Amino acid sequence: MTTQLVPYEQLTPFQCQQLEAIEIPDRQKQFSGDIDMALHTLLSAPRDGIKGFALLVDETPVAFLLLKRPPFLPHWAHEDTATLHALQVDHRHQGKGYGSALLQALPLAARQAWPEIKGLELSVDAHNESALGLYLKQGWVDSGNAYKGRIGYERRMALAF
Repeated sequence: MTTQLVPYEQLTPFQCQQLEAIEIPDRQKQFSGDIDMALHTLLSAPRDGIKGFALLVDETPVAFLLLKRPPFLPHWAHEDTATLHALQVDHRHQGKGYGSALLQALPLAARQAWPEIKGLELSVDAHNESALGLYLKQGWVDSGNAYKGRIGYERRMALAF
């Protein structure tokens, strides 16, 4: 199986249809939203501030995420970074290493989209142990602080280039 992380705008119409079928368990939706919310966010915003990326496995989308830059950068992020949002791996493909594959390919994809950025940042629910473990395993650094967030306490993490 081959994997590749591609910008949303490079997907074929059929791949866009397949992407719309991504489903995640209800317990994960509180953290990342669902694919409908992510695509609405992407398609209703100017292209230069939000980018969508799909992880393809043998040309079929199995995961999706958003990256944001100004004017959509959260208040807590540094101006020279992009922030990661709405990461979701289809429930039929979870546990197969695709989240790791996506995160490994992400720095290159982010730099191709915005060559000026110096790294990536994200906010993750402090109780989302599987996500925290995944990010740490991929080299993200926890700021060490917990912040009151939308649904509880969040950890801020960064990946410098």
